[in-house]
Amino acid sequence: MKTKINYILILILAAIFSAGGAEVSGKTSKGPAALLKKADQCRMSLYRSAKMKKYRHNWLACIRRYKKISARYPKSDQAAWALYHSARIYTSLYSYARRSGDLDEAIGLYKRVVDKYKNHRLADDAQYRIGEIYYKHKKDLPQAYVEFLKVDIRFTSGDMRPKARKMLDKLAVTLGKRDEKKTIKKSGPSKSGAIAVKDIRHWSTPNYTRVVFDLENPVKYKHHLLKADPGSKKPRRLYLDLDGARVTPGTERQIAIKDGLLKRARAAQYTKDAVRVVLDMESIGGYKVFHLHDPFRIVVDVRRNDKPKPRAEKKSKPVLKKRPVRKGFRKAEVPDRTASLAKQLGLNVRRIVIDPGHGGKDPGCNLRGGIKEKNIVLSIARLLAKKIKKKIGCEVVLTRNKDIFISLEQRTAIANMKKADLFVSLHINAHKNRNIRGLETYFLNMATDERAVMVAARENATSEKNISDLQTILNDLMLNTKIHESSRLAHEVQKGMVSRIKKSYKRAKSLGVKQAPFYVLIGAQMPAILVETGFLTNPTEKKRLMSKKYQENVAEGICSGIRAYIKSIDQAG
Repeated sequence: MKTKINYILILILAAIFSAGGAEVSGKTSKGPAALLKKADQCRMSLYRSAKMKKYRHNWLACIRRYKKISARYPKSDQAAWALYHSARIYTSLYSYARRSGDLDEAIGLYKRVVDKYKNHRLADDAQYRIGEIYYKHKKDLPQAYVEFLKVDIRFTSGDMRPKARKMLDKLAVTLGKRDEKKTIKKSGPSKSGAIAVKDIRHWSTPNYTRVVFDLENPVKYKHHLLKADPGSKKPRRLYLDLDGARVTPGTERQIAIKDGLLKRARAAQYTKDAVRVVLDMESIGGYKVFHLHDPFRIVVDVRRNDKPKPRAEKKSKPVLKKRPVRKGFRKAEVPDRTASLAKQLGLNVRRIVIDPGHGGKDPGCNLRGGIKEKNIVLSIARLLAKKIKKKIGCEVVLTRNKDIFISLEQRTAIANMKKADLFVSLHINAHKNRNIRGLETYFLNMATDERAVMVAARENATSEKNISDLQTILNDLMLNTKIHESSRLAHEVQKGMVSRIKKSYKRAKSLGVKQAPFYVLIGAQMPAILVETGFLTNPTEKKRLMSKKYQENVAEGICSGIRAYIKSIDQAG
């Protein structure tokens, strides 16, 4: 009897363990890896069957399998794969059903991968696929450019970056041709005749010159470089032919420059329907030609060749050997407590140009009661200049130190002429929604979101449509723009500014670092950023911006960010 009871107990225990094992096994079979495997099988079966692909419910059935994984196991590695494959299915489904909603679903899922799983190896693939959808299916080439640009900026070590760069080059050519066609249509003679060349302006030093040609409307133009002709005693010449244009009495003349780079600039009616502008050169190392809108103007930047001229060796003085570039801080037996940070860091950054936005006839954001952006940013700029001199030891130059108007192209020219190592433009934001608030910092690039386009359009005093016309201009100028250094500077300044404000104020908000095509940054030959110090249209931030305490804190934060950037480049060297 006892043996029989023991036998029954053994059977019961075996049943219990068997049931427990089945339960554990059941959980394993329903885990994220197993579910992904089944979803993949569904997808592969669908792709192999022409019959299955005819019916929408078969596509959606596979998508539901993937969505189950991302919903149940959102933190798993398989969740990112599930979202990515779901997006791929929606994109393929569009090829059959031609429903635009399927593309929107795919973009939404890819964005979830990019935002939620930014460190996953699929994140750069997902961002690239978004650009591909806009390029192949939506035929929105400017937006495709922006999406591919995000791959290049956000995923510097991703395997999709080379492919994205190829697409950027390809789109730059396509968009360039499209813009050229637009310009041809715009530049045709109006009822009143050809488009007038209104003025020629220039700013120059022996090392850098900027010449600006102002026109009443956009024109199509081409530029060429002519070699020197010793026989005719003609120097090297850069000339621009402006189609559908005419000179006015004020511009049909020679303008002497004589800065060691350019001798003169002259404009004349070359043919009945074209104006030729000629720049006589003395000694230049390179040049860039681009245009800006509202009003339309053509900008020519000329710089000296950086190669130093050989010097004759003097016997009376010994030739000193050039010291190797020092990395990090130099150790001394007795620390020099009087040395500035700039000197400690080997003078990597010696001169900083601070640009208080707007001024004179341009008040910037302008509210009732005489509250004007131009006055507040000038106050912040003066405070910032003092802090930089005291805490970092750099020379500081203000583009304006009083209430005067300076054009956007002149501000950049000042930074280049002063041979600045950093350029910081200060502004205050505005928005039609008074609840929008926060601090943000920009560097030069194509805008990566809609609000960045709006901010750039406001600061450029141009239309959002004209911002998209900058695509090809920037693609060319980026080759010589300190874009990566500007990005690093922007991040350090944003971090320093937000950190400082949060110590003293509640509800301080960071809107992050963004890219946008600001005219004031185009052509800058040093790391350059634009800082939006708050929203004058937000009641809380308006009150803060008008107070000296807040301005001091903003200046302190920006100075801290610049200091951190200088340290970072010294350590990187």
